[in-house]
Amino acid sequence: MKVAIVDFGMGNLRSVANALEFVGVEPYLARRGEELEPAGAILLPGVGAFGAGIGNIHAAGLAEPLLRLVTEKGRPLLGICLGMQLLADSSEEYGSHRGLGLVPGRVRRLQPDDPACKIPHIGWNDLEIHRREPLFAEIGENPDYYFVHSWHLVPEEEAHCAAVCEHGQRFAAAVVHDQVAGVQFHPEKSQRAGIQLLRNFCEFARRC
Repeated sequence: MKVAIVDFGMGNLRSVANALEFVGVEPYLARRGEELEPAGAILLPGVGAFGAGIGNIHAAGLAEPLLRLVTEKGRPLLGICLGMQLLADSSEEYGSHRGLGLVPGRVRRLQPDDPACKIPHIGWNDLEIHRREPLFAEIGENPDYYFVHSWHLVPEEEAHCAAVCEHGQRFAAAVVHDQVAGVQFHPEKSQRAGIQLLRNFCEFARRC
């Protein structure tokens, strides 16, 4: 199966591609909308600011083809870190920005109650899994994943929250809405649990 990695100039693309190759799929970079078409699944990785990220996606002409493939053709999509946040309706990060609108919700800044919890949130944290399928099958209780972020997606519907993490406050670490999923952590940097999550997503995509 071919997996398109959306390249909008703000992602750790080589690490993501290496992890996908390890789980037995064929990753490739998609920089233009028409390059998404052959993919059986789409990954939207990203690091950096929401406004710049969504701006780059629109400037490259990627937004409309991406939305069409996901909403009309049912193509599975996984957002990673900034990519998860871009799935939301909007973001409050340094202004007000419209997102892709694939997961109802809003991106807000982390505001931990504990002053010992520094922002950005960097490092390993365990998850409390609320929904095993499709991302967390065959993954143990409270798995550890690697995070680097200051903002988080607040989903409108509790049912869309697949896992939560705590860093001075509880926040959604993973969301699932139909064939669209997002993770705030970096599975490509999260060793065995991260590889298994990517494998699970790819197996889910094959069944769609």
